[in-house]
Amino acid sequence: MKCTKCGQPAVINMRQHRLGLCADHFVEWVPQQVQRAIEKYDMFTPEDRVLIAVSGGKDSLSLWDILLRLGYSVEGIYINLGIPHDSYSDVSQQKVEAFAAAHDTPFRVVNVKREYGESIPEVARRKRGRSPCSTCGLVKRHILNEVTLREGFGVLATGHNLDDEAAVLFQNSLHWATGYLARQAPVLPASHAGLARKVKPLIRLYEREMAAYALVRGIDYIYEECPFSRGATTLFYKELLDQLEAESPGAKQQYYLEFLRARADGRLLPADAGKPVLNQCQKCGQPTTAPGTCSFCRLWDVEEAAHEDSNGDS
Repeated sequence: MKCTKCGQPAVINMRQHRLGLCADHFVEWVPQQVQRAIEKYDMFTPEDRVLIAVSGGKDSLSLWDILLRLGYSVEGIYINLGIPHDSYSDVSQQKVEAFAAAHDTPFRVVNVKREYGESIPEVARRKRGRSPCSTCGLVKRHILNEVTLREGFGVLATGHNLDDEAAVLFQNSLHWATGYLARQAPVLPASHAGLARKVKPLIRLYEREMAAYALVRGIDYIYEECPFSRGATTLFYKELLDQLEAESPGAKQQYYLEFLRARADGRLLPADAGKPVLNQCQKCGQPTTAPGTCSFCRLWDVEEAAHEDSNGDS
């Protein structure tokens, strides 16, 4: 296949756009799509300081690369979760460090075990009934929100692509989880004094396009998925949506973008959907739906965990 723009050999064929592009035009096209998303959903401006959550994977490192190329003031944050399988967390951190060094861009690392005394797998084992994935999500959300606010960033950016968002939408639609549906958006505003503004600049781009971008740009990323993600329902939903996309190119894009239009028009959900009453955690001060102490602080309370376990055994 030849590049639609110049006739040179194409490196990617995007059937949903009826577009094939060579390497040069592809690495121009991807940042254009990101910039369109930033502008359309009013994510941030060149004056804002952007903190990007980086995992060492293709999406977050590519987003970091794209935002730097677009001229935004962006820094990275990596959360080392202490996942020991094949040194997964440490290898991921090395990918982030190598990228930052190659691009001479600042970043910071939060080591969960060093900061809080236990790794994610250790906490999950202690907190019986809580999976490593739910523990990981809780910890990352808390730390990312805290660092974004504490260090004065205007916005937190994550590398969720269109495939990620479509799979989550599919899951939430199956259960008609109105609270989650109401909060699924390219921008989550700082609706409370203790909440950071969060954005997803990659929502116009498919996962295969991000993989191709990383390859063409020579971005070295960790190929392995998190070992705890194996068998996750979102991966199954991604496979189902991939089958739909193979038969109907552009289906995932239409599914997600039409949801955003319907959501913006108020055709799906009541105005107050997804707006829980927030309290202030008595320990850390961050917003929480729980009275008293938030789930994050309770996670590290060993005495409380022992009390919960003893109650569960009785």
